[in-house]
Amino acid sequence: MKPDSGLVRFLSSISPVRLVTLGYLSYILVGWLILCLPLSHRGSHVYSLDNLFTTVSALSTTGLATVDVSEHYTLFGQIVILLLIELGGIGYMTFGSFVVLSRGGRLSDLREGISKNVFSLPKEFRIDKFIRSVIIFTIIVELIGAAALYAIFRSAGVKNPFWNSVFHSVSSFCTAGFSLFNNSMESFSGNFWLNAVVGLLSFTGAIGFIVLVDIWRRITGKIHHITLTSNIILRMSFALLVIGTFLFFFTEPMLKTMNPETRIMTSVFQAMTAMTTVGFNSIPIGSIATSSLVILLLLMIIGASPSGTGGGIKITSFTALVGIIRSALRGDTKVRFLGRVIPQRRVQAAMANIGFYLFVLILGIYVLTLTEKTSFRDIFFEAASALGTVGLSTGITSALSELGKIIICGLMFVGRLGPLTFAIALSAKPLQDDNEIAHDVAV
Repeated sequence: MKPDSGLVRFLSSISPVRLVTLGYLSYILVGWLILCLPLSHRGSHVYSLDNLFTTVSALSTTGLATVDVSEHYTLFGQIVILLLIELGGIGYMTFGSFVVLSRGGRLSDLREGISKNVFSLPKEFRIDKFIRSVIIFTIIVELIGAAALYAIFRSAGVKNPFWNSVFHSVSSFCTAGFSLFNNSMESFSGNFWLNAVVGLLSFTGAIGFIVLVDIWRRITGKIHHITLTSNIILRMSFALLVIGTFLFFFTEPMLKTMNPETRIMTSVFQAMTAMTTVGFNSIPIGSIATSSLVILLLLMIIGASPSGTGGGIKITSFTALVGIIRSALRGDTKVRFLGRVIPQRRVQAAMANIGFYLFVLILGIYVLTLTEKTSFRDIFFEAASALGTVGLSTGITSALSELGKIIICGLMFVGRLGPLTFAIALSAKPLQDDNEIAHDVAV
């Protein structure tokens, strides 16, 4: 395609936020059509709506499923699902950009702008080096994770340990939560190494690429201190994990029959799976107490860090909210966190992000109460899980009505983009600077 072609000029006239939205929609369409092929199905026919649901869930790295992946999809179909998970986890422009860079080419201004928007990168960031780092790091981590899981699955006598290890490594790192086991990770609730490997993969993916690069630069001595944003993300992630684990350990009745080691592992795993939005479960979520669901709900809504593979309102937005509350209580006119002033425009963007998120969540819950005949508790949890791209469920996903499945698909798609980003994409007029606003929300 020539640089001055009409298509390039047309794409250049569209804001990066809208192009990202259109890009994800195009991948959903292609993935849906491929999954509808008979080649993708095993045994009984899978309805088109279920294929669409699976496609959106995979690309949004959610993990909710209306049909069992291993029972209803062939190896070809499972590979398609895994590719969609990888595309959704890393970003739809990253692979194309990496191909251009690997051939020694230069990214066009259009592709560079979109890539910066996908990762919420600062303006001074070198996108070419960043994308190379993302791809190389992703491949290395997923290969190491697959090797570790292969040893675990083989030792446990799991059938086809090689494919299971590859699938679950990618699913864990991309915080997708898709599993080839019909009970997720419940069969491995007492397996320390499985819990540890899946937990590390999920946390690594959810913590955010920018934070990982920042940590690497600190380790290699290129910088003396990590940035304030990375410091906030790491501290808040650790605090939320500890608090969630503590509350789950002492309040969930189901854990009382377990031995202390399994009880601790289960508590850490479920707090981690909600906070990173990976969505695996080592105990049946539909059987836990309502108080435990509330804990998971709060962790799911807060979610992961920006530029990672997880969802939620993001830790940085939650941090801004905490800063506002503390400033109000102290009578301080400026919002501070860790002794540093948070810029006003970032505070406003964070509050707008939280506001849009809650609005979409409440709207989704309201519509689902009209279409579904189940408890409000289960509907609330399902909607929050979809919008947070988590994938945990009390067991109502497969029983959703056709309208319910469409609504959940919408929530998963909006959750993948981010409610505020989705609102910007729908706005009739481009807001002052889409890239700047998206970056403010994330950082």
